[in-house]
Amino acid sequence: MKAIAINRPGGPDVLQLIERPDPQPGAGECLIAVEAYGINRPDVLQRKGAYPPPPGASDLPGLEVAGRIKAGDAAALAEAGFKLGDAVCALVPGGGYAELCVTPVGQCLPVPAGWSMAEAASLPETFFTVWSNVFERAGLTAGESLLVHGGSSGIGVAAIQMAKALGSRVIVTVGSADKAAACLALGAELAVNYKSQDFVEAVKSATDGRGVDVILDMVAGSYVERNVQCLAEDGRMVIIAVQGGVDAKFDAGAVLRRRLTISGSTLRPRSLAFKAGIARALRDRVWPLLEARKIQPVIYRSMKGDQAAEAHALMEAGEHVGKIVLSW
Repeated sequence: MKAIAINRPGGPDVLQLIERPDPQPGAGECLIAVEAYGINRPDVLQRKGAYPPPPGASDLPGLEVAGRIKAGDAAALAEAGFKLGDAVCALVPGGGYAELCVTPVGQCLPVPAGWSMAEAASLPETFFTVWSNVFERAGLTAGESLLVHGGSSGIGVAAIQMAKALGSRVIVTVGSADKAAACLALGAELAVNYKSQDFVEAVKSATDGRGVDVILDMVAGSYVERNVQCLAEDGRMVIIAVQGGVDAKFDAGAVLRRRLTISGSTLRPRSLAFKAGIARALRDRVWPLLEARKIQPVIYRSMKGDQAAEAHALMEAGEHVGKIVLSW
């Protein structure tokens, strides 16, 4: 098979098209003939040597794919309601940048009716992440409010649409007027340009001083202190990335007085059972919204399967809104 490998830690140019023996599925797994795969920020970190794959996972980058089931554990496929040839998208432990990829059957979801393979490949990593952190860990419910930092990212556009469709108010931070407009069009109530506005003041103004119930934070660093100021009583903040650094300070007294919860998580090291549980929840709660087009794919750029280096450079430029997807 053709695959994209990291030949050494470094810039986008270290991603190289290679040929490698076809992987073989084991117990509880299936082999997907990949038609499209998505690019995510953890792929960039892995390329730089800062996010190694977990034990047993492929050394090839790539966390989400869409394609057709080519082979697999017959019993596991039958239990999940799949058969050979079915069109699926999947969260994968690694190896997504390839023509063939192995993943646990429990992490597969059907391609939503009417969606292309490229559109479906934009779903798994972001939707698993948002559901796990916003709706399960932080417990966002209808009628509550959500602040998302990085609203125009793949995670951001998924969070905006999921929260809005399930009955919550959404505020986002972005870095440009164009990104603000894109987020508003997707359903955000307010888009704050962090380069020219104080998001703490903007959030307080938009919520009549109350603050938001949940914050999804990909920045950390100095944002943690300001996030605490943005939270309503009994508010919850979940940190899922540390683009602003790992060192943070905040008013612990405010956390105590207002009964705030600060937590964090990473998805890739979690158990197969945990990820399979997210897949079941998504299929029950979110997939009907996708098929009804109440949640839309947001594809910034579609590229050829061997253009991973160009795709990584595009992601690191930071101008994209939504997902970058490659198709073989």
